[in-house]
Amino acid sequence: MCLIAFDYRPGTAITLRLVANRDEFHPRPAAPLAAWSDAPEIIGGRDLEAGGSWLAVHRRGRFAAVTNVRDLALEVAAEAPSRGQLVREALECPDLEAWLRHLAAGAGWRYAGFNLLAGDGERLWHVHRGRDQLLLSPLSPGIHGLSNATLNTPWPKLITARQGVATALRRSWPQDALAALAETTPAADAQLPDTGVGLELERTLSSPFIIGERYGTRATTWLTWQAHSGIIEIGERRFGPGGRELGSRQESIKLALSLC
Repeated sequence: MCLIAFDYRPGTAITLRLVANRDEFHPRPAAPLAAWSDAPEIIGGRDLEAGGSWLAVHRRGRFAAVTNVRDLALEVAAEAPSRGQLVREALECPDLEAWLRHLAAGAGWRYAGFNLLAGDGERLWHVHRGRDQLLLSPLSPGIHGLSNATLNTPWPKLITARQGVATALRRSWPQDALAALAETTPAADAQLPDTGVGLELERTLSSPFIIGERYGTRATTWLTWQAHSGIIEIGERRFGPGGRELGSRQESIKLALSLC
């Protein structure tokens, strides 16, 4: 997952509205949005190479999503576990807040750089593992965004995604937010970050939706958490090389009792 924008409103009828794009190499195998065969209470897409996920929910009332941190100066151990496993652990751990505190207290250093969003419908947290930071923060209400830096870093694609969420809240959810995530125009050179990958690749990665033959946007996901009715609506569009649409799926999940 490389771009997430969301509106978090605890204590209201709809506590979370979220849209996200997953960018990945096209040859890497992945399963579409569905209940997992070995963990049927988890619903989400799945990385078939490492077994984790980029975004998923649990029927007992959990949500988690992860993005990579793009920083070539960040040190990564050769045996680092897959960051997609963080999503599954966040969904299945007995006490989410305690697990997140353990992650931020040092366990997160084992992984390559990441941003983890995790919540239970009312509470939402962000964990950032950067070059020299490992931080856990509770999220404040409002519109936020994540890409490959940290929370609300003003990269052009993240600004576009957040504006799309804001527009959708006024007009049509999730259609206007999805339209923002479908934008393929690269940012101007003066607005590009410098993450160490070189100017040409920074340009390629700067649009919300990335089109490429070997690497690009593989999935767009949207989620609506209706707290009062205990329902999560989640949908996914899948894409192949060149941005070719491969299909879509939507699930309406009636939640059971919360895990904690």
